[in-house]
Amino acid sequence: MLRFNEPMSKHCSLRSGGKTSAFFQPTNLNELSTFLKKNKKPILMVGLGSNLLVRDIGFDGVTIHTKNLKELNLLDNFIESGAGTSLAKLSRFALANFKYGAEFLSAIPGSVGGALAMNAGAFGSEIWKYVVSVKTINFSGEIKERYPSDFEISYRSTVHKNSNELFVSAVFNFNLKKQNDNVADLLEKRNSTQPIGLPSCGSVFKNPKNYFAAELIESSGLKGYCIGGACVSEKHANYIINQNNATSQDIENLIAHIQDTIKKKYLIDLETELIII
Repeated sequence: MLRFNEPMSKHCSLRSGGKTSAFFQPTNLNELSTFLKKNKKPILMVGLGSNLLVRDIGFDGVTIHTKNLKELNLLDNFIESGAGTSLAKLSRFALANFKYGAEFLSAIPGSVGGALAMNAGAFGSEIWKYVVSVKTINFSGEIKERYPSDFEISYRSTVHKNSNELFVSAVFNFNLKKQNDNVADLLEKRNSTQPIGLPSCGSVFKNPKNYFAAELIESSGLKGYCIGGACVSEKHANYIINQNNATSQDIENLIAHIQDTIKKKYLIDLETELIII
């Protein structure tokens, strides 16, 4: 399905952002491959849009939405998941099949593709710890099998050694002897400490070495601080919420203000987890 001038505010959890010139939602991997072989425009790959801010000017290219790439299968002793599968669904599937290690994913908003792209993590675990292999598709529509050694993996960062490739699926080894965490406890902790149900993007900033971004922001008196319709959450200072029809510029201005404040007070550069397009 191909649409034009699609508002990205409909596809980003911050509920803000300009329009994308073209919006393509393939029904399967073959359809995506066929499309890419003909495509000449810049590409933006989007799942649940939980770590993404598209500027108000929009994106002059084609946004590919992975919503339909959400197959889940048992593969020998592993789990194979499409890039569009939500992390919560992957976690539930693993537990239902007595596979342990994926519990932490239940508390992370987003999909498998985005989690792979940023090495998503929570509660002391990171997704790439469990990756056996991934499938990627390049801008020419060719599908490749890749392995962790093909990437440079670090805290909230995944760098491809092969450029112009997008994640379309992954194989995971969730075979711990017992559960790492109790999912109900994780969700209760998340719901009690994070502004669930409000338009946000999860954690905005990476934690600097030996510090927590939320503590730095809170100790600077920025909880509840707003620029336009964008506000620092009163519940968790590393969350920005779209409180009143915030523009992407409102959110960027608030991010810049937080960074400037922390730099002046602590001489620390806060780096965003949030991807800005």
